[in-house]
Amino acid sequence: MNCTLCSSELVNKKDDYYYECTVCMGIVKDEKYYLTAAEEKARYETHNNDVNDIRYQNFTSPITNYVFDNFSSKHKGLDFGCGTGPVISSMLMKKNYEIVQYDPFFAPKYDLLDSMYNYIVSCEVFEHFYNPKKEINRLVSKLKDNGSLLIMTMLYNDSIDFNSWFYRNDPTHVFIYRKETIEYIAKVNKLQIDELTDRFIAFKKK
Repeated sequence: MNCTLCSSELVNKKDDYYYECTVCMGIVKDEKYYLTAAEEKARYETHNNDVNDIRYQNFTSPITNYVFDNFSSKHKGLDFGCGTGPVISSMLMKKNYEIVQYDPFFAPKYDLLDSMYNYIVSCEVFEHFYNPKKEINRLVSKLKDNGSLLIMTMLYNDSIDFNSWFYRNDPTHVFIYRKETIEYIAKVNKLQIDELTDRFIAFKKK
């Protein structure tokens, strides 16, 4: 199997289910353990993502705060992978921001992927990409110059016990990122890293 982000041959096993890429440092699930689309959708439908839940709003606040600080209501945004409860879109629209929602399962409005955007937000989505190289290339291509790609996903580091980590144990998580993986993505896609924490990444298109 090759790495789904950088196409390097995967040799090092992290455990029985995951490989560790020595080039981009991503942690890649063995494709034989991928869920079917129906199984994946069924799991997402169990998520209780209430847009009015203050805890959910607080959780996604790194993205919404970044948008409020860097963009205005005249800018156009895309909520990519919005899921069953598009809380980020809801919070932005309450402030009269223009943002549209796309999700392959719950809002498959493919025509939205033909437009260009000032910012694209993607919360708890990147870890589900079966083909992160393809998906990231597509998102970057839809960003206007100086646009931002805002991501929330938990980054792995070696201080975490991988086998017991909740992120590793979610069957829908097929690609897990390290800080080094984010730096690799920035380099190959000519993106500037504007902000980087263990769960929030802000890329800017140069």
